[in-house]
Amino acid sequence: MATVREDAEAARRLPGVEGVWVFIAADMCFFALLFVSFMLGRQEATPVFEASRQTLDINFGGINTLILLTSSWCVVLAVEAVKRDALARVPHLIAGAFLLGVAFMVSKALEYGGKIKAGISMLTNDFYMYYYTLTGLHLLHVLAGNILLIVLWKQARARRFSRGNCVVLECGASYWHMVDLLWIVLFPLLYLLR
Repeated sequence: MATVREDAEAARRLPGVEGVWVFIAADMCFFALLFVSFMLGRQEATPVFEASRQTLDINFGGINTLILLTSSWCVVLAVEAVKRDALARVPHLIAGAFLLGVAFMVSKALEYGGKIKAGISMLTNDFYMYYYTLTGLHLLHVLAGNILLIVLWKQARARRFSRGNCVVLECGASYWHMVDLLWIVLFPLLYLLR
């Protein structure tokens, strides 16, 4: 049985392992550079960026935000279920997060399809170069996260997680939350910033 001190130490530690946090920090720094580059480009060509922003469908952006927030919530519930020894719930919660990740990818494909059908590509202007680059890189992160969720789902079904053994799940959850956080920055940056 854990002591009060052990419980307090467990509550203070970062979830997962340090290497995952180094990767997350590096990835976030990479995206931060892209965000700064976008803002500098916007400053140089504000009318083009604003006119292009207005062609984006805010409904796609809002729905995608809700999808990813809900998916992250499912992952949080899965980690909490492991810590409460409610192991039967974990595969279902991870599957829910995965399906929401797929829903995000389908929504993004529909949005891209509409833009391409309208003749809008990366070459249209600087705004769309950034739009496709930023959202495309994010979409690759979602794809990688969904592959990770499949691995976690298989491990959860095999009952490989327990209260004392959930580091792998915490690492996967931390990555998935980073993907969510990136979108929380991308949505207002691309769709809302006037």
